[in-house]
Amino acid sequence: MSVLEIIKAVFFGIVEGITEWLPVSSTGHLILLDEFVQLKQSDDFKEMFNVVIQLGAIMAVVILYWKQIFPFSFKEKPAIKKDIFSLWFKILTACIPAAVIGLLFDEVFEKYFYNPFCVAIALIVIGALFIWLESRNNSKEARVNSLSDITYKDAILIGVFQLIAAIFPGTSRSGSTIMGGLVLGISRSVIAEFTFFLAIPVMFGASLLKIVKYGFDFTGSQVIILVTAMIVAFVVSVVVIRFLMGYIKKHDFKVFGWYRIVLGALVLLYFVFIKNQIFA
Repeated sequence: MSVLEIIKAVFFGIVEGITEWLPVSSTGHLILLDEFVQLKQSDDFKEMFNVVIQLGAIMAVVILYWKQIFPFSFKEKPAIKKDIFSLWFKILTACIPAAVIGLLFDEVFEKYFYNPFCVAIALIVIGALFIWLESRNNSKEARVNSLSDITYKDAILIGVFQLIAAIFPGTSRSGSTIMGGLVLGISRSVIAEFTFFLAIPVMFGASLLKIVKYGFDFTGSQVIILVTAMIVAFVVSVVVIRFLMGYIKKHDFKVFGWYRIVLGALVLLYFVFIKNQIFA
């Protein structure tokens, strides 16, 4: 294995660490990156790789929010934090739509929607919706201002929005759940944190499915490439999560909406006029 392959893995880790948490679609960016920085691996490995490197990003959430997501206390005497258990039940409730539909139709979605055209359209449409929602919400007070105020009804509806991302790559998992939260009247900071926590079971489950589907027959070089990308994704994610939570205290998501529209247009232009193919 060459040093160049390690450098490529670092690039993928950086892109994953940035785009997993910002509502701009990690899938769309990884598709573009793969056009210019291609790993010399099989298509099956790269399909698995693009999902499993997200585990590095997820560990950043676990480390940064450990006190807020670990439901047990061992200070003085053991105790159970009922509010955190309640939060986890709501998170698992939000996982149900995507888990059920994803397990049943994952291969169908990949066959018909995992192409540059669908990614580009999803980038543009969701970007426009972000701009519209934030313009609409400028004069409105948030209905939900803390994680404990999220109801089970809110959780299942957020899960339905997450399902959109499971079907259409380019929608962005974080983008769809944040958009859902804005529609439901949840404050930006609260829906951002809920999205972070929701990613933990979703990404662990998705990664496990991809690894099982690929099989455990990894070569030494594949293990090095995968671990390198995961470590880089973890480090970058720590920085990006802190940035995003500071940013949304003073700003809305409109800038990400405009970014998505520009990126979607670039994806269309590149694959239509340069590659002369859009549905492959």
